[in-house]
Amino acid sequence: MLSDAFNRKFFYLRLSLTDECNFKCNYCLPDGYHCDAPKQNLSLSEIEHLASGFAKLGTNKIRLTGGEPSLRKDLTEVMQICANTPGIKQLAMTTNGFRLASQAKRWKQAGLSHINVSVDSLDPRQFELITGTKTFTKVMAGIDEALNQGFSAVKLNAVLLKAEAQATFEKYLQWIKQRPVEVRFIELMQMGERPEYFTQHHIDGAGFKQYLLREGWEQQIRAHNAGPAQVFHHPDYAGKVGLIMPYAKDFCSTCNRLRVSSQGKLHLCLFGEEGIELRDLLQQAEQQEALCQRIESALQTKKVSHFLHQGNTGATPHLASIGG
Repeated sequence: MLSDAFNRKFFYLRLSLTDECNFKCNYCLPDGYHCDAPKQNLSLSEIEHLASGFAKLGTNKIRLTGGEPSLRKDLTEVMQICANTPGIKQLAMTTNGFRLASQAKRWKQAGLSHINVSVDSLDPRQFELITGTKTFTKVMAGIDEALNQGFSAVKLNAVLLKAEAQATFEKYLQWIKQRPVEVRFIELMQMGERPEYFTQHHIDGAGFKQYLLREGWEQQIRAHNAGPAQVFHHPDYAGKVGLIMPYAKDFCSTCNRLRVSSQGKLHLCLFGEEGIELRDLLQQAEQQEALCQRIESALQTKKVSHFLHQGNTGATPHLASIGG
């Protein structure tokens, strides 16, 4: 089992399949995706060796991320590889939902069990302003199809932006009254690029937590391989509310996830270092022992916390670069 110097256990791998994205979200890639030089993403065989290595070390959950993972033409093959890796019990993916309506059935058949869709507003006009796309109807149709397909969990991610946060929160509470969907509100995080955007739009999630508690929502116990959200349920609602508050006290004390970029670098923290190279050990199955040793050794250098409170955003320029 993977553990660090602070006795945190790691069961959860976030695997980025590409840093490319076809949306232009104003908190991430407002000018769209740009690449100065061609990048070679991890191949299917490299992903297979990576998943096997992490599973050997006790990982039981993999989340496919991006950029936008559905831009990979071999996505279903990636899903099949990860889902069929011995030891992997849960395969999840975070997507912008652009291809969800047409692909939900295929993805579920490939082994995907949990899906998160980024929907920052239920207002079509506001959605367009945030994402730079006219895809609201298409994305919402994808969510309906995911529910129809019977995924183990369908969740929506919404970044809290100060001007619209209260209205977005209230609309979502109404929306999940009859829908078995968990909506996760995520505090805006400062990245290396555009620090002025963070200053202008960040809002603390603590006030929303206090509102939920006053209104009779109860916080549920967190699963060992769950993400960082504090999740709340209410007997009068079919859906749930999650809050991800990276600036909250002791946020990092329950960290249980590691990240690997689409280029094969291990990242110990979203706001950490330049990454530890793993790709040279993903070429042959015989290298698995060396791969495991490198991962275990690197993990001992993981810091006790991110340093966001000091304004240190680490080496991550934007969320798409290593999968958020």
